[in-house]
Amino acid sequence: MAPTGNAVRGTSAPPSPANGNMALSQGTASPAELMAQMGTGLLVTSMIGATINPTTGDYSRGAAGIWIENGQPAYAVNECTIAGNLKDMLLRIIPANDARAHLSRVIPSLLIEGMSIAGQ
Repeated sequence: MAPTGNAVRGTSAPPSPANGNMALSQGTASPAELMAQMGTGLLVTSMIGATINPTTGDYSRGAAGIWIENGQPAYAVNECTIAGNLKDMLLRIIPANDARAHLSRVIPSLLIEGMSIAGQ
C-alpha cells in the first residue's frame, strides 16, 4: 500500500506505523460488575514487553495491576506474567460499558477469562 503519512513516535524510537481510530463494541456490564463476575483474578493496569508466537498464537507478557478477591480490589501486584493463546483470548472477551467516546481509541475495559498468571 502507498504510505499515508500517518505514524506514531515514542520518546526513544523513530516514527512507526500504529493503529488509531479504533472502536470496540461496548457491553452492558460496568467494570465493577465484571470484577464481581471475575471473583478472583488480576485487574491489569500496565503491561511490560511481549512474547507472541505468530504460528501458534501463544502469548506471554509481563504485567502489573491490582489483585481482585471476591470481586473487590485487595492489593497491588508488580511484575507478574500473564499468558494464554490469542485465539482463545479473543473468543473470550467480555467488554464493559465504560469506553470513552471522545478518544481516538474507543475501547472499554475487558474481562478475559481463563488466562494463566504467574509470579511471586
